[in-house]
This record gives sequence, C-alpha cells and structure tokens, in this order.
Amino acid sequence: MIYMADHAVIWDPLRKKEVARTPEEVVRQWFIGVLNSTLQVPMHMMMSEAGLKLGDKHFRADILVYDRKAQPMVIVECKRPEVELTQEVLDQAIRYNMVLNVKYMIITNGTKTYICGKQDGRYVFLNTFPTYNEM
Repeated sequence: MIYMADHAVIWDPLRKKEVARTPEEVVRQWFIGVLNSTLQVPMHMMMSEAGLKLGDKHFRADILVYDRKAQPMVIVECKRPEVELTQEVLDQAIRYNMVLNVKYMIITNGTKTYICGKQDGRYVFLNTFPTYNEM
C-alpha cells in the first residue's frame, strides 16, 4: 500500500495505475492475485472495471477473464468483506452476464467465494475452481 496526499491507494496491475484503497478494491486486488497465481490466469487475459451496457444502462464488471480468442469467459463480482453473498449479489453477476454470456461467474467478498459454471445450458455451483487451462 502506498500513501499519497493523505489518501491510501493500492496498485491495480490490470489498469496499471494506483486506485483508491476501498474495502471492495482490496478484495478485487486480492482476487486478481488468486486468479493469476492459483488459477494461472495470465494478467494480460484479465480486465478490471470493464464497462458494459445493457439496454440504456451502463455497468462495470469488477473483473473479466478472457479466453485465448479474446472472448469473455469469466465474470467476477467483488464485494466488501462485510457484505453477505446473497442471491442479490449473484443476480448482479447474472445481469452482467446477459451481455457477456460467459462460461463461469464468480462472486467473492474476500472471505467467501462461490463459482458457477455453465453445464448443459444452465449454471450450477461448482465445488472446485478450474485453472485457466481447464476453463
């Protein structure tokens, strides 16, 4: 963490800049690290704060992971640690997915993390996380 002008900031390696160190941003940066180190997602295949448009509404996905053909494959919705991962949080990822039609949806608050994968045209909760090459 770096302090500048009395404001805490954190480095976002995907946006390649320092951003405000909010509780949600800490979770986002932690999960970028998980995606990269544990699930072996190359940094250049991820984007944070990706803009989306559904109808006339604009949204921002916390993290998108792209496949080797540069198509969205995973959407990650990050929440502050004190936010419970409810159906409402999953519904937010589902709304974003109406635009993206990804293979996997992940929700996390840094304490709990859930992944849904598309199987036979519908999403089911998975017990394990596939690596990038398995996706």
